[in-house]
Amino acid sequence: MARTQGSRAEITGPLIRSEARKLFAHKGFAAVSMRQIAAAVGVQAGALYAYTPDKQALLYDLLESHMQDLLDAWQDDPHADPLDRLERFVRFHIGFSLDHSDAVFLSYMELRNLTPQNYRKIAGLRRRYEDLLDGILRDGMSAGRMNIDDRKLATMALIAMLTGVTNWYREGGRLDRQRIGDVYWGLARGAVGAD
Repeated sequence: MARTQGSRAEITGPLIRSEARKLFAHKGFAAVSMRQIAAAVGVQAGALYAYTPDKQALLYDLLESHMQDLLDAWQDDPHADPLDRLERFVRFHIGFSLDHSDAVFLSYMELRNLTPQNYRKIAGLRRRYEDLLDGILRDGMSAGRMNIDDRKLATMALIAMLTGVTNWYREGGRLDRQRIGDVYWGLARGAVGAD
């Protein structure tokens, strides 16, 4: 019997994804075996294949679901002032990234381990997200609220800056999330020439 006695599919499937995400984020995709994931979950290695065809499919699933969750969570009001929209984006991105730091790490560090086909799919989802910010910047420039030399570069720089919070932030540290949002909003305003 592959499944540990008492385990249930509705619990085991999400647990596999959660443990794989942690292991991939902390040890690296290439260093983690399916046997290690199974041990972390408490099932035999063969049981994993009832939930995923292989490790590559598991990585793709983790990256795809993270990007889809990110896209689904963002709510924009295209009729609002572009600076208000940008502030909402800044605070949203920081909060979402901190709440999903292992998934964010995987999304940036483990892209190289995707097959070319899977990479293209994830890159497409990332472009969709970048386009949301690019649209805010475009509207801000059109409204005369932002002064940006290269909108595409500004989009990528802002996302990199906001995502970078996950590299150093620690709960209970010197700055709480609200203060970090305030500071980063000031940085973003300067980056788009709004000051």
